[in-house]
Amino acid sequence: MLDASSPILLSLAAALLLTALALIMLYPTTLLRWLQRKRYQYEVTFSLYMLTPTEKFIFNSFLFLILSMILIAASLYLPEHIAQLANRAFYYYAGDESGQQQSVLSPDTQQALHGAGMGGGAGPGHALGGQGRGVALN
Repeated sequence: MLDASSPILLSLAAALLLTALALIMLYPTTLLRWLQRKRYQYEVTFSLYMLTPTEKFIFNSFLFLILSMILIAASLYLPEHIAQLANRAFYYYAGDESGQQQSVLSPDTQQALHGAGMGGGAGPGHALGGQGRGVALN
């Protein structure tokens, strides 16, 4: 199976691989340089370069938590809000109630929102006060 030249070829291949790896480490790719530049800009913009590592960790943790909460809130409530705005726009355009709001939330989520007093759907006298968006119903 293995002849006398196999160990020589294996050691040559390993040396070639190590040389290529060393060159990649010495000369970073453009993506790596771009990421390093963005990290530098982030640290300079928020003056993180003058903080200790512990202070950087605390600042980055707060920033991560705040951005995570904003992202979660937007993903939970934005679809319902957009649906409500689209229904209002349809009402202003068509002038009839046939475009009643169809909730994009599951019934369990709607019930949880109603139970918490947050609303979640348009009903009589819900969001705009009064009956039917200011139109007298007979």
